[in-house]
Amino acid sequence: MHVDEWLQTIPSVWVYVLVGAIIGLESLGIPLPGEIVLVSAALLSSRGVVDPMVLGLCASGGAIVGDSIGYLIGRKGGRPLFDRLGRRFPKHFGPAHIAKAEQVFNRHGMWAVFFGRFVALLRILAGPLAGALHMPYWRFLVANVLGGIAWAGGTTAAVYYLGVVADKWLKGFSWVGLVIALLFGLGSTMWLKRRAAKAAREEEPVPETATAA
Repeated sequence: MHVDEWLQTIPSVWVYVLVGAIIGLESLGIPLPGEIVLVSAALLSSRGVVDPMVLGLCASGGAIVGDSIGYLIGRKGGRPLFDRLGRRFPKHFGPAHIAKAEQVFNRHGMWAVFFGRFVALLRILAGPLAGALHMPYWRFLVANVLGGIAWAGGTTAAVYYLGVVADKWLKGFSWVGLVIALLFGLGSTMWLKRRAAKAAREEEPVPETATAA
């Protein structure tokens, strides 16, 4: 059963709660498929199953609250927290992942929190890492709120309108809206990842032999 088919079996009120909870837990630092659930629920909103406005508000709220809790956890746990997580979840919190995310944060600060919402790895690490690096909370909160609204609200709106267009012009093929949205999201993610990788390379120290030469 696909995610959207599964969501259709749940009352609309619980769809809002479920989407907000999964996105909140993902933002808190737990590896969950928040983006897949949001896109699937937004596609259902284009079919009239749920209200897109309420969905966008719940998704944005879950993202903002989850990131804020993650910030507090990171602030209290510090780097030892990531060492423990790296041992338990090496695929998501391994030393290489943490080092790359930290380089992006040190270079871009608030922008890393904002744009991190659109990148799977940074979406999980943004809150805890910002807290562990002692980013001032007011700066984190501004980037967190703007990023959460832009990502959750923007994704909901984009998929909703794409789904409406697909239903209108391609009856029986509303999945096209989901495919287009996923391709757009994948393209945006790859572009942001390349930017993040370039920023990380720029932060790498120059070898002493090269400097001497």
